[in-house]
Amino acid sequence: MKTRVISSFVALAFAILVLMFAHTWVLYLTVASIAVGALYELLKAMGLIKYLPECCACFAFTAFDCLIGMVHRYNFLNILSRDIYTVIFVGALACFFLKNHDNYSYTVPFTFAGVTLCVTFSFRNLIRIVEDFPEFGVFAIVLTLASAWLADAGAYFAGTFFGRNKLAPVISPKKTVEGFVGGTVCNGVILLAMSIVYGRVLNQDVTMHYVGIFIAGMLCSPIGLLGDLSASVIKRQTGIKDYGKIMPGHGGVMDRFDSVMFIAPFMYWLLEAGWLISAK
Repeated sequence: MKTRVISSFVALAFAILVLMFAHTWVLYLTVASIAVGALYELLKAMGLIKYLPECCACFAFTAFDCLIGMVHRYNFLNILSRDIYTVIFVGALACFFLKNHDNYSYTVPFTFAGVTLCVTFSFRNLIRIVEDFPEFGVFAIVLTLASAWLADAGAYFAGTFFGRNKLAPVISPKKTVEGFVGGTVCNGVILLAMSIVYGRVLNQDVTMHYVGIFIAGMLCSPIGLLGDLSASVIKRQTGIKDYGKIMPGHGGVMDRFDSVMFIAPFMYWLLEAGWLISAK
């Protein structure tokens, strides 16, 4: 537990530092690194890391997609749209398959493409939040990450004190129905409290939609749980305990960001619809 707490504080300090420079290359590089790290862990768990050229293409696509926004800021490679380099990426995987079709099944390139596109799309939303909502993008990222991790923390404590009924005994034996309910309520309440402080004290130039934020917080709990359980299934089927060891006491990137991957697109959609925060 001590190691877990220390790692959490180190990660929190790093996150604060990154968010202080959210409108610079620091955020882009950080998200790109996290996305590539998550992709590496997934491919390694699935036993695909041995196909080096294909993996390099996947890592390059993910990193490039996360960094392209900053590149375009300097009016460089503006002609290279997302559609173009996605076609190039898929074409590269097809070429590798044609070359190595005797070494692996047709399911391999589809797995490479599917996993890479899903991971990249999820993490790219964190950057899009800052790019598309400059007035409150940093707080929106905080809200997004909090909606994933606070639900998990709330579920842990609620489950510890009140947990009786197992939620998913085969996939994740420690999760309980009571913990899930507690985490869901906790998420809505804390996100609402954070939003009140932000809207009334820190940034009075935005309109906070408190009802929408409270509901979003509660909805993020089952959405994050879906990501958590999905990642757990992969771990069970591949016979691993953790995806990595980059965060002592927590595991790998995927162990911390599995729920974020599902919540980030959902939060971006709500922000784009104007249901959470809007500029005055």
